[in-house]
Amino acid sequence: MKIEIIVNENAEDLGIVVTCKRLTSDVEKILASLRMINHQLTVKKDGEIHFLDIAQIIYIESVDRKCFIYTRKDVYESNYRLYELEGQLEEYGFLRVSKSFLIHLQDIQSLKADINRRIRITMAGGEQIIASRQYAEELKKRLGVM
Repeated sequence: MKIEIIVNENAEDLGIVVTCKRLTSDVEKILASLRMINHQLTVKKDGEIHFLDIAQIIYIESVDRKCFIYTRKDVYESNYRLYELEGQLEEYGFLRVSKSFLIHLQDIQSLKADINRRIRITMAGGEQIIASRQYAEELKKRLGVM
């Protein structure tokens, strides 16, 4: 990979150009990281409102119509439904893997085949999430492991 930085005093705005032979999962990860810069999600914890950088989110779980946002350090609650968060975060490298879970693809440590074509996902921090067979093929496709 070649990285080129051009400093131009007359530049009016920051511009980034990605040139690639084809769109691979590595390129998608780079693009997702770039999009997340300065993007935040409004969440709650202990009665306080926090502005959480999207890059800190490892996964999101829906339990009893409430969404919990998991980071390496804390758990927050969101007023959004899982399908709403899915729509907002898809372009930032998040993927729905079951009816209850939305994961950040960059925080996957490992995958293991499970029974009935499901996939056991180990996330950063060691949490294990099961991708249902309905979502397993899209997960493999997005990660380029098909």
